[in-house]
Amino acid sequence: MLLEPSAKLERTFLLIGALAAFLAVALGAFGAHALRGAIPPDRLVIFETAARYHMYHALALLVVALLVRRRLGRAAPAAGWLFAFGIFVFSGSLYALALTGVRAWGAVTPFGGLAWLIAWVLVAFSSARGRSIEAEAAAGTRRDTAS
Repeated sequence: MLLEPSAKLERTFLLIGALAAFLAVALGAFGAHALRGAIPPDRLVIFETAARYHMYHALALLVVALLVRRRLGRAAPAAGWLFAFGIFVFSGSLYALALTGVRAWGAVTPFGGLAWLIAWVLVAFSSARGRSIEAEAAAGTRRDTAS
């Protein structure tokens, strides 16, 4: 399922994270080279902010991929989906705002930021409170969820 730790979910977050990081680099280069002089400086700053936070949270997805197989519970997988959603909404709305100048996109941005905040809390919870798969295996009580 979408929130059950598994090898498939680990691979999913690795793939999403790697693709998101690739896209962040590509868009960052596009902004630095193709957009400089093509859009006003204040909108270029917005585009650069989108690319920077896009990359931070692409890397967070890679961290979640590591957590999802090491920690039991649904906190780490939920964090992964929230990081992906946040990239799409936060960075996506800022990219749209920077490219179009339509200020209404700015009203969408906080929803992505809120998703990221919740995701970081879930990562902390999973790391601090979640039971490790190793502890479960040592106790002999965990079923194999690798699929």
